[in-house]
Parts: sequence; C-alpha cells; structure tokens
Amino acid sequence: MTLSEAIGDFVAGLEMRNLPEDVVEKARTCLLNGYGIGLSCYDTPYVFVARRAVLALEGEQSSGASLFAHGAKVPISGAAMCNAALFHGRGQEDTCGAAHLGAILIPLLSALAESRRLPMERFIPALVAGYETGGLLEQEYAPQTTPKGLRSSPIYGALAAAAAASRMMGLSGAVTAAAIANAASFAGGVLQSFADGTDEWRYQVGVAARHGLLAAELAAAGSVSAPHAIEGPSGFVKAFAGQDCDVARLAARLGREWSIHRVTFKPYPVCAFNQTPVTAALELRSKLRGETPRRVRVRMNPYETGYAGMDSKGPFHTISGTLMSIPFCIALTLLRGEPTMAAMTTYDDCELGGLIDCIDLIPDESVARLCCIIDADLDDGRTESITMNMTTKDFNFDRRTVSNMVRRIGQEQNVSMAAFDAIEIFANDLPNADIKSVVKAFSLCPKHENS
Repeated sequence: MTLSEAIGDFVAGLEMRNLPEDVVEKARTCLLNGYGIGLSCYDTPYVFVARRAVLALEGEQSSGASLFAHGAKVPISGAAMCNAALFHGRGQEDTCGAAHLGAILIPLLSALAESRRLPMERFIPALVAGYETGGLLEQEYAPQTTPKGLRSSPIYGALAAAAAASRMMGLSGAVTAAAIANAASFAGGVLQSFADGTDEWRYQVGVAARHGLLAAELAAAGSVSAPHAIEGPSGFVKAFAGQDCDVARLAARLGREWSIHRVTFKPYPVCAFNQTPVTAALELRSKLRGETPRRVRVRMNPYETGYAGMDSKGPFHTISGTLMSIPFCIALTLLRGEPTMAAMTTYDDCELGGLIDCIDLIPDESVARLCCIIDADLDDGRTESITMNMTTKDFNFDRRTVSNMVRRIGQEQNVSMAAFDAIEIFANDLPNADIKSVVKAFSLCPKHENS
C-alpha cells in the first residue's frame, strides 16, 4: 500500500463515533481559535486585497459561500481564499509544528458546508483529517524543507486541504488517495516574503486551500493520479525533503499519534517562533523596572534564528517584517510591554529603533527549540538574564483558555462579544450546529471603510 492510499483509507474511515474524545475536544478548541482570531482580523488589509482579486476573477454567486465580515457570496474556492487571508491577518492563527493548518482548513470546510449544505456530522472528522494528513508530513519533513526556504503551510497544507475536502465531500478511500496524490503535485511555497517583509505569505494559506479543493474535485471527477506521488523517486518527499520516505512507519502513526494534539495557539500577534522571546522579554521587563539595556544578547536554536526574517533589524515598513523579527519583538516588548497590532505597525519609533540596533541574535545549538536565553547589559555594569525553557505544551491551551484569549483580542478590536458567543456555541454543538451561525457571527464585526 502506498502512503497516499494509507492516508486515503484512514481519512475516509474517520467518523465522530470513532474519534477519541480528546481528539474531538481539541478539534473544537481549534475551531474556536480559528473563528475567534478571524473575527478580530476584519480590518487587516490582506482580506481586502484577497476580496478584490477574487471578485474580479470569479464574481459573486448566489449559491456560493460567504465572504466573512463582508456578506457577498462567491464560489467555494474564492471564499476559501478570502477567508483564509482573513484568518491569517494577525499572524495569530494556530500552529502545527511550522504549518498553520487551521487557517487553511477551517475556511475551506466552512465554505463547503455552507455552499453545498453537506452533513455537519462530517465537519469535525474532516477537520481532523486535515490536521492528521498535514501534521504527519510536516513533523517528519519540515526540518529538511524549511532550511531550503520552503514554507510548511502551503506545502503540507495543500495535502491537508485535499484530505479535509475529501472527507467533507464523503469521498471513498481510493478517491481520497487520488486527491492527496493530486495535491502532492500541486503543493509549493517559498519563504522569501518573510525576508523581504512583503505579503505573499498572507495568501499562501488560501492558495493551499484552493489547491486542496481542486485536488479533491479532480479526484471525484475521475482523475488518474500517481499512486506513489508522495514516496516515489520523483515524488513529494524526494523533491521537497531530498530523502526517502518510510511508508510503513508513517502509515503506522495514523490514528495512533494524533497530530492535532501538537497544535498550539499564539497569545501574541507575532510569529510562532517569537512567542517564547516575547514571553521572556515580558519577564525581563519586570526585572528591569524601567531601565533600558545598553546591550542585549539573545540565544536561540539555529532552526529558529535561521528562519527567513527572524534576524532582521529593519528598516521595517510592514507588519510582515516586524512580526518575524526577533530583535523587533524583543525590543518592543522591553520598551512597551505586551505587543499589540498598533505597536507592531509603528515603524518610526526612534527609541525602539535604537534598542533594536543593540540586540545581538546568537544561534546556539545547545538551546532547544521554543526556548531562549536573554542577557541584558545595563549602564551600571549589571547583567540581567532570563532563561525561558518552553515546549509546545506551554502553548497547547484548553478551550477555556482559548475562549478567554480570543475574547481579549476581540475587545482590543471592538468586536461584539455576541459574535464570540455564537462561535462558541457552534464549536460546542457540532455536529448539531448550523454554519449559518458562523456567518452571522462575522456579520457582527465592525464595518470598515474598505469592506
């Protein structure tokens, strides 16, 4: 059996009744986080760009799916594209390793459910199917693909989207395998936009959703797809990761090592790799009691410091640059406290720029991923230090914590708490829930002049 066939059979067999309770609970938490963060992204510029592009390409469609926080209906692929850009607007979506799968899967499944009125009993199994497919491959191969400049979200997310769409559409195992094989041929995405501080990465999640949907539709229509698309000598793994694929070992992990449990959440609107440095800088700030360091040294794992844009000291002109930059995020936190979207988009703060220039980023193999050491030299000769040892467990929040977090962010963005009430009810009541309640929740977002 090939890997796409093994994944196809696994995905097609997922049902609410055979999913472990803790997997279902994590899926509900992912939904709450995805919709909750999305509500507070209504005024981010990327969604306006995506809407204009989709409306120009596809136009409105009365039987289509809703553009959240806007109201127009467009074809499913367009809604998935626009709403993914919306969910990605704060850079605060969920993270499965280095991939942001929730921002791909939730908009896609929402659009499918609304436009086609598909059975809601499939919604959570389809979501789990996406996390398991994308997460399995990301965990195994991201350490090889990321240093090459390949971005995990669109690469692994395309296959995740194909699996999720296939399950939502009720496709058989064989057809799902063909969809995943198609997606393996369509996947791709590079990291250069992070280094340049530009916006392509905002749209990569939507492109991945569209690729996954197209992969599933082609398979449903009868496409003949390479059975060895993942592990073949010219297949996905060899092309992207440059190594052989152990099919039996990966297939054995399906349904045993649930990737959805690796999904973490972001308390701050910065890159996932910057969550720990910001947490450490907040603790250091309390120790400094208003003193500004003369010099700051930051030690982190080379996998993180080598990620595109992480070592940038500016000049900055977009939040795409600031949220990636370790020096910016640490300097901002030391001087201004907890990062906000307003602070992350202030590019002409001279005091901030001065401190950024005094921050040295040091790759250190002895520092584990998601950890950091910050040493701050002060004018009187003292050095204050913080060692922050964190793991994914520290960001693997339960549903109550996510609820409090998204509501806190919503207050910052003036979003009605009634909107959060609605998405909480939806996530809790599935499969006995109506996607229309989610559409209505987004209609409660404040109106924006660009809407």
